[in-house]
Amino acid sequence: MAFKPNYNQQRAERNRAKEQRKQEKLQRREEEVAARRAGTQTDGEQTGQDDADVQDDAVSTDTDTKTDTNNA
Repeated sequence: MAFKPNYNQQRAERNRAKEQRKQEKLQRREEEVAARRAGTQTDGEQTGQDDADVQDDAVSTDTDTKTDTNNA
């Protein structure tokens, strides 16, 4: 005679497999994020400085334009 199915054991096994897949996916995502941050960290710092310079120039240009329109 065959054994009765143990539904709790089957469910536990499915849950373990599901949790393992979730952990593997999370680890892959974290590795991808770390790789992106490591690759763009130096680029990000440089572009951040460039953006700040561009914003400073834009602010001074806007101010000059506003004063010109006021004087006209």
